[in-house]
Amino acid sequence: MKIFKKNQLALLVISLMLITAGYLNYTSTHNLTEQTDSSLDLAKIGDAELVSSNTVEDNNSITNETTSSENTITSNEVTESNTDVSDTSEAKDYFTTSKLERNVMYSQMIERYQEVLESTNAYTEQKAVAQEEINNINEIQNAIMIAENLLTTKGFEENIIFVNGESISVIIGKDELSQDEIAQIQNIVSRELKAEVDNIHISIK
Repeated sequence: MKIFKKNQLALLVISLMLITAGYLNYTSTHNLTEQTDSSLDLAKIGDAELVSSNTVEDNNSITNETTSSENTITSNEVTESNTDVSDTSEAKDYFTTSKLERNVMYSQMIERYQEVLESTNAYTEQKAVAQEEINNINEIQNAIMIAENLLTTKGFEENIIFVNGESISVIIGKDELSQDEIAQIQNIVSRELKAEVDNIHISIK
């Protein structure tokens, strides 16, 4: 009888130990699972924030790059536009200044011949030559003025004509000229200045 009680007591202790161990194991596993799930959730939240941050960062970077590119393009366009305006302005200044200098030269030549006419020391022949030269200069100036005006009406708005004896130089403010345009210029200049076509030299600026 005593032996039976001892065996029962031993079984009871072993059972209690197994139950306690099982409970502790369940509790530990459950806590570990909750901690693991919590860690995973935090990791997921962290990754989401990081991706969102990178996306915003990337978008800002793209926006900044796009803005920079647009600013660069705009700057280039403005630079090219300013360059075109500058070139056009320089061309107009060239033709205006050259015509002014040419007319001043003719005026100075006329003044010198006029001085000969008014001089009491000049011979009659010298005065006759001086008068002839004055007439020639006036005729050349009138012919040049008419020819340049005609060229302007034909679309060659920027033009200038220089006469050096029989040689005539015509400068046109264009990038290029067609054969028809060259023939048109030659026709006008030849007719108004009574010059041979071979003596007319056309260039562009």
